Amino acid sequence: MRQRTPSTDVSAALLSAAEAVLERDGLAGLTIRAVVSEAGVAPMGVYSRYGGKPGLIDALLSRGFVQLKESIEGASGTGLVRLRSAGLAYRTFALSHQHLYALMFNHPEALARSEETLAHAVRSFDALVQIVADAMARGELAPTEPVEVAQAIWSAVHGAVSLELVGIGFTSDRVRTYASMMDAIIVGFAEPT
Repeated sequence: MRQRTPSTDVSAALLSAAEAVLERDGLAGLTIRAVVSEAGVAPMGVYSRYGGKPGLIDALLSRGFVQLKESIEGASGTGLVRLRSAGLAYRTFALSHQHLYALMFNHPEALARSEETLAHAVRSFDALVQIVADAMARGELAPTEPVEVAQAIWSAVHGAVSLELVGIGFTSDRVRTYASMMDAIIVGFAEPT
């Protein structure tokens, strides 16, 4: 007799399939048919677990912000070294999940639809705020408002990554250019010695 796949396994399979379809085919290719085909699950699985495509997208967005938060929190080092590493990790995440990143930041209506997704987005920002606050506590960043500094840093890295993702760049070494930008940001906010 065939055993039923546990519901959590089906939910995880659908979410992983949705991310795979999104990265392979873009948002236009993210259809219920494509997701269930990728997951090997009946279409009813999407409706029973996520209520349809909008709910699946909400879950995908939440997953993306959780992954981004983990990337930022996983930055190595302490103080300014960790801040720089977090900025580099942000870029790595965006380039590794281009379509998910675009979905996360180019569709504000999706964030407005789900309080849970918005909470995950805020937590990913809070991870950067914590790193900034730690660098301030260590005396490595000027003692100002951590949220304001984190917002300025997030704006700069998001702008740089967004330009890179759409192919706008005029330097031959994008990695070096991005790292130089991170260094300039850190120098700009560093505590004068």
